[in-house]
Amino acid sequence: MPAYFPRLAAALDDYLARHPDEGDVVADFEQFLASDASVFERHHAAGHFTGSAWLVSADGERVLLTHHRKLRRWLQLGGHADGDANLARVALREAEEESGLGQLVVEPEIFDLDAHRIAAHIPVASPGGPAAPSGFAPGEPHPVRGEEAEHWHYDVRHVVRATGDEEFAVSAESLALAWKPVREIATDPQADASLRRMARKWLAR
Repeated sequence: MPAYFPRLAAALDDYLARHPDEGDVVADFEQFLASDASVFERHHAAGHFTGSAWLVSADGERVLLTHHRKLRRWLQLGGHADGDANLARVALREAEEESGLGQLVVEPEIFDLDAHRIAAHIPVASPGGPAAPSGFAPGEPHPVRGEEAEHWHYDVRHVVRATGDEEFAVSAESLALAWKPVREIATDPQADASLRRMARKWLAR
């Protein structure tokens, strides 16, 4: 298979050397990376790469999480690559945009990998919304713009460090932001499984 993006392929090899117990995960990412030249574009039907930030405070004790507006869960900051194969840069950009923080510094090495399925999303128009398309009765719920087929996110996470003011600003992506103690996340059974995994990795450094 062609190696479309050798820089990320090398970063995945480095990650595997540091986390040999995650060989199956790395193999999935390598296979997807080599599958098509458009894997960093959100229009790629099967899925796409995304970049996330494990955004830690200057003292390393807390991580900034978002109460995600669409998913209604506390998660790390991050988003679509939109064609950018430098996922460390994507993670930094998303951290800056979603937190409003400046003076952030990203670590170039991959911190964590997580592939997860995104369920199909078909927004439904409200009865008082725009006129129904052909085949739907007036007032009947119907699909509207923004439909999204089921696909996969291949999320590459990088550590981003806050080195300046930690007073954040909530963006339209979030319902809320909060600095959460890493040690609490590591043992919180209600936390997202990948958040707990990253918290444990951070504490083991």
